Amino acid sequence: MESGLTVAVFGAYGHTGRFVVAQLRDRGFVPVLSGRDAAKLEKAASESGLEARPASVDDPASLDRALAGAAAVINCAGPFAATAGPVIEAALRAGIPYVDVAAEIEANVDTFTDFAERARAAGAVIVPAMAFYGGLGDLLATAAMGDWTAADEAHVAYGLSGWHPTAGTRASGVVSGERRGGRRVRYANGRLEYRDDKPPTLEWPFPDPMGPRAVIGEFTMADVVTIPSHLSIPDVRTYMTVEAARELSDPDTPAPAPVDEHGRSAQTFLVDVVVRSGGAQRRAVARGRDIYAITAPLAVEAVDRILTGQTRTVGVASAGEIFDALGFLHALAPHLTLELRR
Repeated sequence: MESGLTVAVFGAYGHTGRFVVAQLRDRGFVPVLSGRDAAKLEKAASESGLEARPASVDDPASLDRALAGAAAVINCAGPFAATAGPVIEAALRAGIPYVDVAAEIEANVDTFTDFAERARAAGAVIVPAMAFYGGLGDLLATAAMGDWTAADEAHVAYGLSGWHPTAGTRASGVVSGERRGGRRVRYANGRLEYRDDKPPTLEWPFPDPMGPRAVIGEFTMADVVTIPSHLSIPDVRTYMTVEAARELSDPDTPAPAPVDEHGRSAQTFLVDVVVRSGGAQRRAVARGRDIYAITAPLAVEAVDRILTGQTRTVGVASAGEIFDALGFLHALAPHLTLELRR
């Protein structure tokens, strides 16, 4: 879409925000940089030649100024428990679509709970978790389902070559941990369950060339919010390779380091999604590079489709509900390889 439309990016100077800004420019949009740290924002603006509009989630008027004249807003600033609500409110006041890249389970639940009725009544579009965690898994599960109207189980297994978390990932994890009181969460029997026991370790049969790997079972990510928000699946489980989980929990693991001209790290990923109904099974597999970098085309493709009317509903909706999942995944072909096994 060569539109020249302005898209506000809240948290534009963060690790993921910078990828989103670059992707918007590549797609013909004009990003407006916004965020809470004025010094970082001005630095990013001077380096990119783009407009900077400082804003605080505690100052609605500043958010209104940040979104003025924008066709949409992408929120890249975590923890989303603090930012999602105020930025959504500003988007509703401005009458523009809202997309975020939240991986925080509770923050995404809040978005559905707090804004579903208002957004639907206003004909507004709000798409939370439009990112590697939450959005991609939902698209893959929806594509794998095909003509099924329900399934018994959905499994999303993350095969990461490693996980060097950003400061934002760590900060969001702290907030989520505090909200859960140190408990872990899973989605079973049609609801979120909070538990005090340790998650199981098991082996997941990733497709070749990765092959079987040890994973942390019930390593729960935002997919447990997005997938059951529109698919009739009472049990949704997510898994993480043991090595990546260890790196995430290690406070000494360094942040991701760029190794190419696009700023991507050397990290690779394989997302293996299996849906089961009775004795039947369907599978969707996605492969790519850098979980933070891939979030940018996911979020920007979402904005493009919203602004060009390629949506199926209004209100608060996850990626698989509001978009044509298979078409969306194929549109990511420069960044992602896809395999369906039905």
